[in-house]
Parts: sequence; structure tokens; C-alpha cells
Amino acid sequence: MSNLEMRSRSAVDIPRTGKVDMRLEIVIIPVSDVDRAKRFYGDLGWRLDIDHATGDDYRVIQFTPPGSECSVIFGKNVTAAAPGSMQGLHLIVSDIEAAREDLLRRGVEVGEPFHDTGGVFHHADGRGVTAGPNPHRKSYASYASFSDPDGNGWVFQEVTARLSGDIEPGDARFTPEVVAAVRHTASGG
Repeated sequence: MSNLEMRSRSAVDIPRTGKVDMRLEIVIIPVSDVDRAKRFYGDLGWRLDIDHATGDDYRVIQFTPPGSECSVIFGKNVTAAAPGSMQGLHLIVSDIEAAREDLLRRGVEVGEPFHDTGGVFHHADGRGVTAGPNPHRKSYASYASFSDPDGNGWVFQEVTARLSGDIEPGDARFTPEVVAAVRHTASGG
């Protein structure tokens, strides 16, 4: 049997109704000073998984935030992206104020909590953003941001209940705008 026949048979045997799990495992962040970045992410309390170098021209460092299944990698010759160019990396927390206080205690500058008046997601340009956490502390509605020494931007997002496609109208855990958006999407709209 040829390779082509084997590949064709394998493709045919995959159930079309099945789902393949896909998990985000690694996010690569560009940094200019690898040792400075290593100190910063270590000072956040993240677990150091790997620090591996091959000669003087390659080094990879991997950290995993507490409770996360996704890790970050940075180093020397691991990405061609400009240092500080990653923005909007979201870290999900159950309590925005406690997460912010933890980083402040660690000496990290963290912006004040904020929420979006549109109720679905914050605007990158700052329009519609209001100071303070969501007044009703709805899930997915409160944020606070910080950056690493290179300017890679991180956002805490408070999530206390997970979204799903079967949210009922008026679900009080989420903003009305999030409920409407999810229901609209689930209905094929």
C-alpha cells in the first residue's frame, strides 16, 4: 500500500462528527533581556519549567502562571517579533482586586481595575472604559493591566462563572450584553 493510499484511508477513517481537543499550550513573548525577563516572571510567582541554552545563540525559558495549563516561552532566537510587541495577553483570575494586590506586594506596577461600559469586552483604545471593577462584579467584566519590563502587555480579567452556549436570558452572573451576545451567536445570528 502506498503512502498516499495510507494517508487517504486515515483521513476517511476520521469521524466527521467527532471533535478533536485543541488546547493552547504555549504563548511566545518577545523580550530584549532574557535574564531580566526571567527575574520578572519568577518574581510574579510563576513556576520556572525550563531554562535551556544551546551555545551562545539559543536559549529558551518557559514559565507557567499558577493554576494555568498554558505557559509562556521567551529567550534568545525563539521569535523574530519585536520585544514588547505582545499586547492583551489575558490572565483569568477569580478576584481582580486580590490578584492586583498580590502583584503590587511583589513590586509590580499594576493599573487600577476598570470595566467597559459596553459590558462585553474592553476597547483597546480606551473608549467606553470606566474606572473601577464592574459595579455588580459580573463575570468577564472587570480588568486590570500591567506590563513586563519590555512592555509586553498583560490583562487580568475577572471570571467567576464560565460562558457556555446555553446561557439563559437574564443570567445574573454576566452582564446583559454578554448574555445577549452569547445567545445571538448560539442561535446562528
